Amino acid sequence: MSANTSVLKPLLRFTLILLSIFITSRIGLLIWQYSRLNDGDIWPVISGAIKIDLSSVGYLATIGVLILMLHVIARSKTKLFQRMFSLYGSIIATVVVILETSTAAFITQYDVRPNRLYIEYLDYPQEVFSMLIHGHLLAMLSTLLVATITSIYSYRLLYRAFTKPQVQPLKKVANLSILMAVLMLCFLAARGTLSHRPLNPALVYFSQDSLVNSLVLNSTYSVAFALKNMGNEKSASNLYGTMPHQQVIDIVKKASYRKQFVTGNIPTLAHNKPFVSGVKKNLVIILEESLGARFVGQLGGLGITPELDELYQQGWGFDNLYATGTRSVRGIEAITTGFMPSPSRSVVKLSKSQHNFFSLADVLSQQGYITQFIYGGESHFDNMKSFFLGNGFNDIVDINHIENPQFISSWGASDEDLFQQADKELTKLSNAAVPFFSLVFTSSNHDPFDIPQGKVSLPEGYSPENYKRDLAIKYADYALGKFINKAKTQSYWKNTVFLVVADHDVRVFGSEPVPLKSFHIPAVILNSDMKAKRDSRLVSQIDLPVTLLSLLGIEQATPMVGFDLTKNYPVERVMMQYYDNFAYLENDRAVILMPNQQTSYWRYNKKTKIQKRNKPQNADKTLAEKALAHVLFSNLAYTEQLYRLADKNSDKE
Repeated sequence: MSANTSVLKPLLRFTLILLSIFITSRIGLLIWQYSRLNDGDIWPVISGAIKIDLSSVGYLATIGVLILMLHVIARSKTKLFQRMFSLYGSIIATVVVILETSTAAFITQYDVRPNRLYIEYLDYPQEVFSMLIHGHLLAMLSTLLVATITSIYSYRLLYRAFTKPQVQPLKKVANLSILMAVLMLCFLAARGTLSHRPLNPALVYFSQDSLVNSLVLNSTYSVAFALKNMGNEKSASNLYGTMPHQQVIDIVKKASYRKQFVTGNIPTLAHNKPFVSGVKKNLVIILEESLGARFVGQLGGLGITPELDELYQQGWGFDNLYATGTRSVRGIEAITTGFMPSPSRSVVKLSKSQHNFFSLADVLSQQGYITQFIYGGESHFDNMKSFFLGNGFNDIVDINHIENPQFISSWGASDEDLFQQADKELTKLSNAAVPFFSLVFTSSNHDPFDIPQGKVSLPEGYSPENYKRDLAIKYADYALGKFINKAKTQSYWKNTVFLVVADHDVRVFGSEPVPLKSFHIPAVILNSDMKAKRDSRLVSQIDLPVTLLSLLGIEQATPMVGFDLTKNYPVERVMMQYYDNFAYLENDRAVILMPNQQTSYWRYNKKTKIQKRNKPQNADKTLAEKALAHVLFSNLAYTEQLYRLADKNSDKE
């Protein structure tokens, strides 16, 4: 080997060892599970696997490169770093082999690659060991044998890479320069893409079959990704306090004002008598990016949304709707699943909710609907594609499917291009004579607010401080109005309910632990059987999916605890999560829970948006208990997988 490459020989061997394990394992799994693959699935598996495997090697090789740098520096003095690299590489190769050789048994049991459940089992070593001895002895012994062989031979191969006769090596500075360049390549490989967002499973997922998607990954990547996500699942009980599980469930059920609960394993599963019955209507939800009420004229805002203001006159407009959070994935969580917010990240991004988690698409697909997500950007962003494919959505349309986009920003196709494609998709769905549900998610109103020129303008002398942002808001509104006006002339309009709603405000400001007014957003329902009106009630995003099912005439039991707004309730309530702070607002009284701090009590005027702190003697302990129960229920329902449709065997409708 030449002097230019001898310093890289150990690293090359390490890379080849890992890739050999990944490739051999995947080929075996593909042969074994070939019957699960559809025509055309092989290439997406292979192309995605290349990205995942190279990313995995990039992460794992980074430490190896750093050890090699230390070896170059101390080359003539000690073999410590030579042994350290060989030991590190041997340990990694052994762990990778154990994960891959145990994959088949895991798939047999759970129909997916090792994931968070694999990690959780480590908390129960005695039970797991007993299970392996009695049920998987041959597989366990085979794994141990292969792991032992891998450990011994990988150490030898790596150690000998240093000890083979070599020509005169380059100077230390030159060798370190080579390794520094390789380190940069490792970082690039680990990131997996040059686009805005690094590689994640959603980027390579393409199938509604969870097993097929997991074949794209390797088990090391799958477990590492699950471990990373588990770190994002904050426990509300650790932040705010504890309450017995049954008390949590009882309080939440009572606060939902549902009557027809279903006996079984899902505590909040209940029927809701719909507002209409008869022919199934289509549903289109338009989720507007970062559109706070403060920009909407009909809601007392800046008045830069004339199209939305007009829609407020035509449909069922909500004057006091509040978002559950400050991120798009939180809005998606609320609008598509009706799930209450929590201090954990949105269920869109968490591992336990990637399949068998309730969503509108889930229940509507069971009712014979075609379900679709349409987005102008990359659908893998924020793990949306993975979450949607795993929870009832049949079809994903994103930037790769938009025909002849006229303007593409850093976030994807413009809203006009998005809506033009949406019109084509809805027309095709309408012609299929099958009910459909489409979720359309906009992106033009997003920093850096790149929009087509010459479409809209703001008044002369408009404040330059937020000019670009506000111009983008007006453009997003313009594109929305243009689409709605065209939709009214199309065949699908007549039998389709439309919801236009924001995911969240553009930003939160205020000194309060949760500035409630910054969660105020617009929403309007069009073309339903509910007459046009203005609704002044306090409304949460989690109420909208319940209401939509009622307007569609769907009576199937769901686990949602939101209000059906076609009905009247004794109270009005909303809830929101702002970082680690949770707010629960009922009528004009609010409770804010904060980590390791005393609960704070507030008054909030929904008309003036003035938020004032109550004196301690005016504390509402009952409301605080209700707030705690709701935020604890979110964690309970997620961790125990209690938020889903009825199980055919144990939940009786």
